[in-house]
Amino acid sequence: MVALFVLALLVAAAAGRDLRMDGRWQSYMSTHGKVYSMGEEVLRRAIWEDNVQYIETHNRAADQGEHSYWLGENQFADMTTEEFKNTMNGYVMNPHHQVKDLHVPTISIANDTVDWRTKGYVTPIKDQQECGSCWAFSSTGSLEGQHFKSAGKLVSLSEQNLVDCSKKEGNKGCQGGLMDNAFTYIKKNKGIDTEESYSYSGINGRCRFKQASIGATDTGFKDISRSEDALQMAVSEVGPISVAMDASHKSFQLYKKGVYSERMCSSTILDHGVLAVGYGASDDGEAYWLVKNSWGMLWGQEGYFMMARNKENMCGIATTASYPLV
Repeated sequence: MVALFVLALLVAAAAGRDLRMDGRWQSYMSTHGKVYSMGEEVLRRAIWEDNVQYIETHNRAADQGEHSYWLGENQFADMTTEEFKNTMNGYVMNPHHQVKDLHVPTISIANDTVDWRTKGYVTPIKDQQECGSCWAFSSTGSLEGQHFKSAGKLVSLSEQNLVDCSKKEGNKGCQGGLMDNAFTYIKKNKGIDTEESYSYSGINGRCRFKQASIGATDTGFKDISRSEDALQMAVSEVGPISVAMDASHKSFQLYKKGVYSERMCSSTILDHGVLAVGYGASDDGEAYWLVKNSWGMLWGQEGYFMMARNKENMCGIATTASYPLV
C-alpha cells in the first residue's frame, strides 16, 4: 500500500509539472550540483516549482513596497520548509538556562553603525552543509573575533572540533547544540584547534583534538541581557556576538536580500545559531542587524543577512546572546 501511495504521488507530481520551467529546472540543478534518482527528481521538481511560485509572489509584493526584503532560488529551493529546518537548524534551546554572568558595558553610548568585517574580526563565510551544527559556527565566529581583538591575528577555528568533542558539555554534534556549551568546552579543554588542522566534514565523528594545533582559548563567556539595546551596546563595544533566532520559516529559507522581517517569527522559540557582526540602517531608514550565517556564499547576501532591528526583538535575535572571554 505504501509503495502504491508513493507511486501515486510521483504520477501526480509529474502530471502537474510546468513544461515551460524545464530549462530553468535544468539550470537550477546545474548551478547547485543537484543529482537525484528519477523518482526523487519528480518530487524535488514539484517542491521547487512550488517554492519558485512563492518567491515570485513575494517579490512582486516587495517591489510594491509590501516587504522590506526579497527572496531568491538557492540550494534549499528543492526542500520543503519542514525538511529544511530539520536539517539546517541545530540550535537546541535549554529550557532551564538562566542568564547569570552578564556583560556590563563600559561605554555609555553605542556607535550609530558597526561592521566588524571592515576591522578584520570576521573570517570568510563557511558552510555547515547538511548538518545541524550552526551553533558551532556561531561559537567559532565569536571566538575568532575575540582572539583577533586580543592577539591581532585572525585565525579560522575548527567547528568540527566542537561537533566531535563537546558532547560532555551537552552538545549533540550534527543533531544540535548551544554556543554557551561550546565556550564551556573550550575553557575546560584549554583550547580549540584551527580549521586548518581539524577540517570540517559535516558529519559526527570521533574526537581528534590535538593540543599542538590549538588556535585560540577562552576563559568562559558572558551572556547579554535580553534586549536589543543591550545587544547593540555589546556589538558596538565587544565585537561579533553569538546570537540565536527563529529561522523556521520559508521566507528565511529562501531569503536573498533586504531587511528581513517575518510576522510569524517567534522571539522565544529559537532554532538557529548565527553571528551578529554589526548593525546600521538601510538607505530608506530601515534599522537592521548585520548577521553572518553558515550556509555558504550562495544563500542570502553572499552568506549574510540583515535582520530588522528595534522591531520587538524580531525572530528573537537578542534573546540568548553571548560571547567568549579571552
